[in-house]
Parts: sequence; C-alpha cells; structure tokens
Amino acid sequence: MILPWLEPLERLIEAGGIILLVIMAVATALFGLALERLWYVRITYRRARRRLIQRWVARSDHLSWSALTLREVWTRQLIARLRRPLPWLRLLVALCPLLGLLGTVTGMISVFDSLSMSETNQARAMADGVARATLPTLSGMAVAVVGLLFTSRLEHIIRRENQRLHDRLARALEDTNA
Repeated sequence: MILPWLEPLERLIEAGGIILLVIMAVATALFGLALERLWYVRITYRRARRRLIQRWVARSDHLSWSALTLREVWTRQLIARLRRPLPWLRLLVALCPLLGLLGTVTGMISVFDSLSMSETNQARAMADGVARATLPTLSGMAVAVVGLLFTSRLEHIIRRENQRLHDRLARALEDTNA
C-alpha cells in the first residue's frame, strides 16, 4: 500500500521513467549543497572573517612584505573555503540536461519498441509516448536552470565577499591607527 501523499510522485515516475528518479537525486544533492553554502556564508564564513580581521589587527607588523603576503594567504584560504563546492555544483548543473536527454532517448526507444510490437499505426499511443519521453528533458532543464541561477549567484557572492574582506582588512587598520 502506497501512502496517499506519495501517489503523485508514483504517477510522475510512471510518466517519466526511472531517469526522473536519478534527476530527483541529482536535484536533491544540488539543492542540498546550495542550502549548505547559504548556511555557510551566513553563519560560519562571517565568524571566520571576523576572526581573521581580529587576527590581522592584533599583529604588530602590517606594512612589510611578509605581513602583506601573510594577509593575502589568509584571505585566499578563507575565500577558497567559500569556493570549495563550486566545481561540484557546476558538475551537477551540467549533469541535469544530460540526464534529461538520456530519459528522452530511452523513452523514445520504448515508444518505438511498443509501436513496432503493435501492427496498427496508433497515432494516439505515439503522441502519449512522445509526451512521456520529453518529461525527463523538461525536468532536467528545469533543475539545471535553477541550479545555474544559484551557482551564478554564489559566484557573485564570493567575488563580493573577496572584495569586502580586503576592504575590511584595510579599514580595520585605519580604524586602529586613528
């Protein structure tokens, strides 16, 4: 017995095939990483940025080559932690349309296979099969578009935070010298 709230999901999988389950798994991983990054930026990164600024201000040497190099290393390490899941996000976004295409191809193969088994030309059956075969493409593209929007937004946030971090480090020194 299937739970009543799972019936629409079952009908969706029947309509689109097993590839829709794979697309759902990829979408879950993609949006899970997206939520984790939002949480990281809002909570963990801000604390780490604050600690880095405090550590920089606490140093006695701020102008020598080694001090500036150390500051650059610290900022790069912090920004690198922000960038860490970007390759995985890009991979999952690129995978979604390909999975959708795979679903369409396998769906079309099953449509043509079922048409070859029946001896009569059934335009209605073919139209239903084509509609069923294009559902994975639609799903894959929809997930990819939303994932692409998030990935580009995250890249924008990372560029902005990199600039803000450098600005705050410079301003922190001005505030302590004033």
